[in-house]
Amino acid sequence: MALNNTYDARLVQQETAVGAGVQILLLALLGTAIGMGPAGWLTGLAFAVASWAVLSRALHRSRLRSFGPANRVTLGRATLVGGVTALVADSFESSPPVTLFVGLTAVALILDGVDGKVARATGTSTPLGARFDMEVDAFLILVLSVYVSMQQGPWVLLIGGMRYAFVAAARVWPWLNASLPPSTARKTVAAMQGICLLLAASDYLPHSASLGIVVVALSSLIWSFGRDVLWLRRTSRVRDGEVEEMLELESERETVAS
Repeated sequence: MALNNTYDARLVQQETAVGAGVQILLLALLGTAIGMGPAGWLTGLAFAVASWAVLSRALHRSRLRSFGPANRVTLGRATLVGGVTALVADSFESSPPVTLFVGLTAVALILDGVDGKVARATGTSTPLGARFDMEVDAFLILVLSVYVSMQQGPWVLLIGGMRYAFVAAARVWPWLNASLPPSTARKTVAAMQGICLLLAASDYLPHSASLGIVVVALSSLIWSFGRDVLWLRRTSRVRDGEVEEMLELESERETVAS
């Protein structure tokens, strides 16, 4: 049995290595097509290595016997995000071809709605898969916000940084780690961010229109995060109150018993 587990683990790890290889191949294609500079190459390679290392470690901890079809879709999307990241890094030296940038980003956003459906259809939903999907989404939004901030101003970075700020805050206030109830509004707002940032980054719209779209995206995101934080705070106070009530009852019982 131990040999089978080791063999399965190796197969799973091989898939992450293949993903890193495909990422490097995509970078080579991009480099050949647009003459990508050192910043793009180094950033893309760093993304590939970091993604492989983090995902391999997570897979080792989760002990998954199979990588699964949904995770393959997410890994493919992560490869596209790595390409977009390289293009954004290269844009500090020269602007990437708009068609190429928009095409890679659009496919990555479209596939965001595919991996979850594949997981449910194949019965392969896992906490690791959901976390993998969420981290790829968050990083793509961060990269897009960096690109758009060069046109609209540094305030756009709030869109990409808000989720990471929330994670950091949860280390200080543990009640932020509690589970949230399902919300269509939250999912809609999250999906809006990538679409709005892509529209603003595409240069297809006038500057004022792009500005308005990004403002709407940021406003909706602040509302969504604010609503969730308030809900978590209220429920944490209820839980704290229940704990205090239980402690008081236990104290009264001990007093009566003595």
